[in-house]
Amino acid sequence: MNILITGSNGQLGLEIKDLSSDYSEYNFFFENFKNLDITDIEKVKSYILNKKIQAVINCAAYTAVDKAEIEKEKAEKVNYIGVSNLIKAIGLVDGKLIHISTDYVFNGESVLPYKEEDNVNPINVYGKTKLKGETEILKSSVEAIIIRTSWLYSIYGNNFVKAMLRLGKEKKELNVVYDQIGVPTYAKDLAKVCLDIVVRNEKIDKNSKIYHYSNEGVTSWYDFAKAIMKLSKIDCNIYPIETKQYPTPAKRPNFSLLNISKIKEDFNIKIPYWRDSLKDCIDSIKNE
Repeated sequence: MNILITGSNGQLGLEIKDLSSDYSEYNFFFENFKNLDITDIEKVKSYILNKKIQAVINCAAYTAVDKAEIEKEKAEKVNYIGVSNLIKAIGLVDGKLIHISTDYVFNGESVLPYKEEDNVNPINVYGKTKLKGETEILKSSVEAIIIRTSWLYSIYGNNFVKAMLRLGKEKKELNVVYDQIGVPTYAKDLAKVCLDIVVRNEKIDKNSKIYHYSNEGVTSWYDFAKAIMKLSKIDCNIYPIETKQYPTPAKRPNFSLLNISKIKEDFNIKIPYWRDSLKDCIDSIKNE
């Protein structure tokens, strides 16, 4: 199987690249925006046909949540038009698609972990453009799976864990919001799941296109930050603040907890607890 990984320079793309050597019987093509612009339909079609691509894991996305509020067209071009192009191209070869989406398609007003079939109602531009991408997939007849995830972090790229490690060394104290609830997701864990799903021989059930994936457990950004400092042995005091004390251009959902039962049951996977995965990530950063 020839498998294309788009957005290969991002957190998830790089983690998939690291793990790809464990799947040596498959041919992987790792492409970033410079080499393959998914917003250009002709380039996408040509690439997939010429390389004889049979599956795509789409990690490409416009993820600058606050900037998206003023760069709506840019966000929509990647998160919606780009996804539409991939669907059209992969449809030409009757291939399969794994697409990464977000908890931000929900408004955060639930009191129970979000299930795949729950109503979506994004409250920021980023979430709205990601939802438009999802909708295109659901309308199509391609063999596809959407995986919504939350609070993604990795040893690569810019993310909350690396920001806290940097700021913790620079400052004696930090204020972090405590009233936004969710679960961190280690990109390395998600990468393994994406690879295991894409290499399965059986057809993807057309009626089960959406799955939720995060690490196990529940926490707040405040508790997440406290755990980062403790595991990395950084002497920095973390203080809880309310979301209204830290205004941002884009609204964030107050509740982003995803119900991950379906993906565990359908693919028979065990998902690590978020603190265990965080320790693994911090240890990897230290070793680097």
